Formats: sequence, structure tokens, C-alpha cells
Amino acid sequence: MTELVFGYHATESLIRQRPGQIQTLMVQRDRNDKRMQALHDLAQAQGVVVERCAKSDLDALTPGRHQGVVARLQQGASYEAAGQTSESDLMAMVAAAEQPLLLILDGVTDPHNLGACLRSADAAGVTAVIFPKDQSADINDVARKVASGAAETVPWVRVTNLARTLAHLKQAGVWIIGTSGDASDTLHDQDLTVPCALVLGSEGSGMRRLTREACDFTVSLPMAGSVSSLNVSVAAGICLFEAVRQRRRKQAG
Repeated sequence: MTELVFGYHATESLIRQRPGQIQTLMVQRDRNDKRMQALHDLAQAQGVVVERCAKSDLDALTPGRHQGVVARLQQGASYEAAGQTSESDLMAMVAAAEQPLLLILDGVTDPHNLGACLRSADAAGVTAVIFPKDQSADINDVARKVASGAAETVPWVRVTNLARTLAHLKQAGVWIIGTSGDASDTLHDQDLTVPCALVLGSEGSGMRRLTREACDFTVSLPMAGSVSSLNVSVAAGICLFEAVRQRRRKQAG
């Protein structure tokens, strides 16, 4: 089965990062705006074949909003591997980072949420995003579209045994900080300037038992309104940028 990548940002990132994986870039025939022309010129500069198509043809190919551009990958090329990192490489990255900041997603099954978390992780400059192979969304075309190119710029790791990975991270000096609505300490009470991994569970059941037991600390997000919880991608953005805020303040002295 030939893989497709669609959406402006995801496609642009693919052209910049891995043009050799693209068999054909299909662009909407009646889109002649500056943005599309810039994408067309980038593709040609990278040696990518560009094909003009009717909007209806692109609609038939994709399950979501394609924004007038679809990339068809070379036969056998796996786009999922573009940003994927192995577990051994993850530990090497953690060891090399001065103050690693990791995002761990435990049981996030919606690819829209996974893509949005990747996008926030890219903006926050995380070391890597980690999620289990089971009971988790895949990095599919929907997740890539929502991620707006972050799926190949942010290192991400699908691990076989999340509890084991957490144990390895702790041995490497990374503090595991889980999020839970019933935690007595809030996110703002927690020191996030240390090497740390922020763990978010599914919106319904939260972190799994073994994941929660592996946490060094658990924190809650202070909620002032009537809702009891936030969308996981929103919560991830809040947690990551609180870590960014604390670290910048510490650097400023």
C-alpha cells in the first residue's frame, strides 16, 4: 500500500527533510497563490516530480483536509520512520542533553491528540516524545497533518515496555513527573528545571497503574472553572511550557 502525506506543513517538512522518499507531489490545479507556488518551487529545487490534479482527485485520496497538496511516497518507503528513534538512541540522546525534557504519553489513542502533542513538543524544544506500541495512536497521516511537520523534526520513540523505559530513564538521572487530577501538589509547585519526563495519561482513565507507580512525583493542573479535566494535548502544552518558563527564569538568574 502506497503511503500518502497531505497538508501544507506536513508536506513541506517532508520535502525539506526527505525528498528522496517522494514519488510524486500532487498539487491542486487551480491553486496558484504565493504559498503554493513557494511549495512548488521548493519541490522542484529538491528534484521532486510535481503533478497538477483536480481538487476532486485529491479529495478522493485523503480522509482529511489536504489543503491542495498530497505527496505520494515511493513504493516501500515508510514515512512513519522519518522521526522515529530507537530506545537505545533515546538513552544516548538523554545522556548527551544538558537538561533533558521528555514528554511521555501513556494511552493517548486519538491521532489528532498525538499530532497536537508532537506539535507542542516541537515548540517547547523537547528532547523526545515517548509512547507505548500498544494502546496508543500511531503516527499516521492524520497525526502527521495535525503535527504540522513536527512528526519528523521531534524525535519520537514507540517503546515495547513503558515501565522498563521509565526505569532506564530514572537510572539515567531523569525525574519522572506524572500528571493526575487527584495529586495534592500542582504543576507550578514542582521544580521542572531538573532533568525530567512529564507523563500524561489518557483523558478517560489517566496513567496506567504501573506508570503511576513509576513516577517520582505526581502533579495536578490548577483548575478554576467547572470542567474537571483538559484535553490531553492542551494539558501537554501547559506542562511543557511551564517547564520552559521555569528553565528560562533559572537561566536568567
